[in-house]
Amino acid sequence: MSTDGIGSEHARPVARLFDALSATYDAVGDDFFAPIAEGLLAALPPTPGEHWLDIGVGRGAVLLPAAEVIGHDGRAVGTDISAGMLEVCRDVAEARGLPFVELVQDDAQSPAVPGLFDTVSSSLVLFFLTDPQAALRAWLGLLRPGGRLGVTTFGANDPRWDAVDDVFTPYLQPDLRDARTSGAAGPFGSDAGMEALVAAAGFTAVRTVTGAVPVRFADADQWHAFTWSVGQRRMWMGVPEGERAAVRAEAYARLATYADADGSVTFVQGVRHTLALRP
Repeated sequence: MSTDGIGSEHARPVARLFDALSATYDAVGDDFFAPIAEGLLAALPPTPGEHWLDIGVGRGAVLLPAAEVIGHDGRAVGTDISAGMLEVCRDVAEARGLPFVELVQDDAQSPAVPGLFDTVSSSLVLFFLTDPQAALRAWLGLLRPGGRLGVTTFGANDPRWDAVDDVFTPYLQPDLRDARTSGAAGPFGSDAGMEALVAAAGFTAVRTVTGAVPVRFADADQWHAFTWSVGQRRMWMGVPEGERAAVRAEAYARLATYADADGSVTFVQGVRHTLALRP
C-alpha cells in the first residue's frame, strides 16, 4: 500500500522514513525494542479475549506478544503510518502463528481504525507527532469506558549516550528541537510532564512505571549501523553528506572514551511507561 494520501503533511515524511528503515529496523545487533516492549506489557498485561489496539506497531514488539495471550477469541489490531513496517510485521505475525492479527495503515495523530478497545498501547511513537495532546484525545475516543492506556516514551538518557549524540546537535531539524515533543522543557522530559499531558487529554488514574534497558554495541561500527536503522536516521539525514564522515569520526572518538577493553560500549536507556484509564 502506498503512503500517498495517508496521514497529514507531517506524517507522510515520517512514513517514508520508516518505510526506508523497515528492512533493518531492530535487526542490526543488540535487541533494543523487545525489552522496552516487555516492560510495557509487564505494566499493562494483556488478558485472553480482550480487544487491544497498538498504535505505531512497527515490527510488532508490543502487539504480537499481546496477541499470543489475547488469542483468537479477542481482537489484536496494530496500526502504523508506514506500509513497509506493516509488511514486515505481517511476515513476523505469520511466522509466529498469529494469522488473526489485524494490521491497518493509519495515522497515529488522528487514527480512524473502527471499533472500541479495552486497551490502547503505543510504544515510542507519541514524540513523532505534531500535537501529542490532540493525539491522546483521539486515542481516548478509541477506548471503552474503563479502558486502559499504556504509552511508552524514553526516560533519562545515559549521560555518556547524550555526549555521543551531541555530535548531531548543530544539525538538528527544527521539530527535533521543539519543546512540545523533545528536551527537558517539553512533556517528554519528565514523568510529571507526561502524566500532565495524558491527564489533560481526559484520562484518569494516570501513573508512571519506569525501567532501564542496557544497550550494548559490540563496537563503534555497530553503533553506526544501529543509528541508521532506527528513527535516529533523521539526525544523520540532517547532516550534509559532505560532513557525515567528520561527524562519524567525532562520534567514534567519543565512543572510544567509554569503550570496555573488548571495544564494546554499553549504555543504559531509561524508559517511561505512562498508564491511565478512560473515565
